[in-house]
This record gives sequence, structure tokens and C-alpha cells, in this order.
Amino acid sequence: MSASRDILPAISAAVNPAEPKDFVLRDDHVRLCDLLKLTGIAGSGGQGKQLAASGAVCVDGVVETRKTAKIRAGQRVECGGVCVRVLAAPGAPGGAA
Repeated sequence: MSASRDILPAISAAVNPAEPKDFVLRDDHVRLCDLLKLTGIAGSGGQGKQLAASGAVCVDGVVETRKTAKIRAGQRVECGGVCVRVLAAPGAPGGAA
């Protein structure tokens, strides 16, 4: 059994995989492992790092194994059937006014 199969069942039951989640950035980027934690996909930053390292995470449709990859506004992150749209903060470059 692969590491990602061991980790994926631990994805929070509060996350509804049927609808995309929106995540609004506070800065110009967020680290991938932190995004997974902050959106409830991973229970902790460590679990987020394991998910990324195992190849269970895609960014814009491409497998991303860099645990601390910089995720920016406009990108989509998918893991375990959950999709997260990353949005710029209002007033930030690329964000709503």
C-alpha cells in the first residue's frame, strides 16, 4: 500500500469533495503544505508535507511533490478529490477592489 493511500483516508470529513473550496491569500503566496492544512485537507502541516511528497497533490493538473511549493492566486490545487481555488485578497494585485 502506498503512503498516499495511508494518508488520504485521514482527510478531514468536514471537506466536501463535491464542490471546490475557495482560499483567499493574505500574502502573495502560501506554501503548499500550509494550504493543505489551512483548507482542512490535511490535519497538520506535517500531514500536508506527506501528502505532497507522496505525489497525492496536483497543482494546475500537474503532480506537485515539492512540499513547500509557492502557491499563488489563480492556481488550483487538488488532493483526494478535493479542489481548492486560490484567490487574491481584495485590494491585492489580481484581487477584487
